[in-house]
Amino acid sequence: MERQSTVWRGNLPAELTSFTGRHAELAALAALLTGPRLVTVTGPGGVGKTRLALRAAAVAAEEAFLVEVGELHDPVLLGHAVLAALGLTDGTARPPLDVLVEQLADRRLLLVLDGCEHLVAACAEVAGALLRALPRLRVLATSREALRIGGEHLLPVAPLAVAAPPGVLPEAVRLFADRAAAVVPGFALRTEQQRAEAVALCRRLDGIPLALELAAGRLRALSMRQIALRLDDRFELLTGGERGAPPRHRTLRTAIGWSHELCTMQERLLWSRLSVFAGDFDLEAAEHVCAGEGIEPDQVLDLIGELVAKSVLLRVAGPEGGGCEPWGTVRYRLLDTLRDYGAGWLRGSGAEYRLRRRHRDWYLGLATWGELEWFGPRQAETAERTALEHSNLRAALEFCLGEPGEEQSALLLAGTLWYFWVGCGHLGEGRHWLERALALDRTPTDVRAKALWVTGYTAILQGDRARALPLLEECRRQALADGDDRALAYALHRLGCAALIGDEPARAAELFQEALDRYEAVGELNSNVLMAVFELGLAHLFQGESAEAEECMTRVRAVCEEHGEQWAYAYGLYARAYSCWLAGEVRQARAFARESVRLHFGFRDLVGIVLGLELLALLETERGELLEARLLQGAAHRIWQGVGVPLFGSAGFNATHHDCAARARAGLTEAEFADAFDRGTALDLPAAVRRALGEEPAAAGEPACVLLGRRTI
Repeated sequence: MERQSTVWRGNLPAELTSFTGRHAELAALAALLTGPRLVTVTGPGGVGKTRLALRAAAVAAEEAFLVEVGELHDPVLLGHAVLAALGLTDGTARPPLDVLVEQLADRRLLLVLDGCEHLVAACAEVAGALLRALPRLRVLATSREALRIGGEHLLPVAPLAVAAPPGVLPEAVRLFADRAAAVVPGFALRTEQQRAEAVALCRRLDGIPLALELAAGRLRALSMRQIALRLDDRFELLTGGERGAPPRHRTLRTAIGWSHELCTMQERLLWSRLSVFAGDFDLEAAEHVCAGEGIEPDQVLDLIGELVAKSVLLRVAGPEGGGCEPWGTVRYRLLDTLRDYGAGWLRGSGAEYRLRRRHRDWYLGLATWGELEWFGPRQAETAERTALEHSNLRAALEFCLGEPGEEQSALLLAGTLWYFWVGCGHLGEGRHWLERALALDRTPTDVRAKALWVTGYTAILQGDRARALPLLEECRRQALADGDDRALAYALHRLGCAALIGDEPARAAELFQEALDRYEAVGELNSNVLMAVFELGLAHLFQGESAEAEECMTRVRAVCEEHGEQWAYAYGLYARAYSCWLAGEVRQARAFARESVRLHFGFRDLVGIVLGLELLALLETERGELLEARLLQGAAHRIWQGVGVPLFGSAGFNATHHDCAARARAGLTEAEFADAFDRGTALDLPAAVRRALGEEPAAAGEPACVLLGRRTI
């Protein structure tokens, strides 16, 4: 039987404008994507590499994912960016490449690495390692230079043709006319003179698509003849300082510089200031970061509108292509080439440090507000909003870590984002930032204390007690020395977690209770406090103290329902499911476990998902579905590879797993036992969750399993 794979649609963005020309290049690239496993589209900036690659990827593969390398500055983050683009959570202490190899073992997909030139060595390393380990993977890269690794096939992309047979419009002219019609309704090249003027203009701009689009944007105020005259007047002036640059690069810089000259002073100022954003951003962020000293806050919207009209800014389409992101917020972005140009002006103005600091302050505020809203009914929206700003948060952290005197801000920002690192599946990246910040500044401040316990927490969830314990002990000692009761409560709480996965439930219960008493004394109530109650309940369950455990779970449920909290609530559901199983209430246990998995999948919390899957596997044995139980164990095994040590290496947490495996082995042949597990390991995360929730029926040829109530994820 051939294994059926889950079809993913990928993450390629919707096209905002028509795809004009490039038929030969598109055909050539499509042909290459059926053969070589690494293809790099090369060419100068602004020539249309990204657009060509995305169009080819969209038609070449059912499962294609875009990684926007141009948004990154630190090569260490490339692996994390690939994980994020693929929708995979990184919860291990292993290098992201190892996680990717585990997670993508059975996937057939196309990975698009866009804008590799500034991180070409890192891109070459990642692409090479993945291609060697994953035979069903293909990589399509765009870069101004080749990756220079074995098996790479290059597709150089030249500017659009500015010549054509008589009676045929050149590709460059067709692109210009298409974009001009979007700017000036009814625009058309109706006469020979108009066509000749367009051809001359496109030839002057070397057929570079970005230059053509910028020129078309000027038709709102100028005729083609005026555009050509103004461009001619500025050509020598604008390229005079770049004699060593390639001619086409000088042409592009000329077009950008000319477009920049035709902006008002305020538009130029905003353009330069917007260059501090990584990836896309919203109006509110632009108003906060860019207003002042020449731009009033209420002017930012109109100025952004003008920059959009002039093709300097792009209005980013949302997931459905409708132009709006989730939660009704429109977002904008600068193309990398235009961002670089604006950044040069910002550096020259002497305002770069001030603007980058304001950018950092805005995203520190976003993280602070997100931490507060994490405990409440807007938890899912907080997770989505923080994910949208992931690139800007990285840029803010890089600023803090790279500027002397900003080390405490780095600790504060990295520690405040605990909810994103832990609750939304970014344990590995969070630990990367936290450990870098901790290494830079050892001053015993309150923000360092928080960073210590957050780092310890991430290490515990990865099963790395050896690293977690020294961090948490340092936090405890510092808190005692400083009289910081809040930090002490958190240190004791996370030391309790270390004891729990270290199979010391009695000691864990003591630590959890002491932490809860201290939380109450300082008035602390949030998702972390509720997790301490949940974990205390688990410690009781592991000691056979069901009444005490039930009291904890009742408390978690009541507070979560009062405040609209879902993340800790999902963990509480897992504990209730475990308790019901111990009491022989199998049907209720399954309902609680499934709801726990469903909620955790919404947050992409792998730890919560995989704990639920392990328990659901055991519950399948209670009704004799041994093949399904073993299949779910296989699915859980694959997910654990992206979390860390399976079941934290804890005997207590492993008890249900071993019990389930023993029951399945007793009732199945060795072949059935092994085959069911292998079929489970072939499921990706969404398919595994659907299977656990009873939403994905058995494939043809599989033994039928009882499937209960269906939900929409």
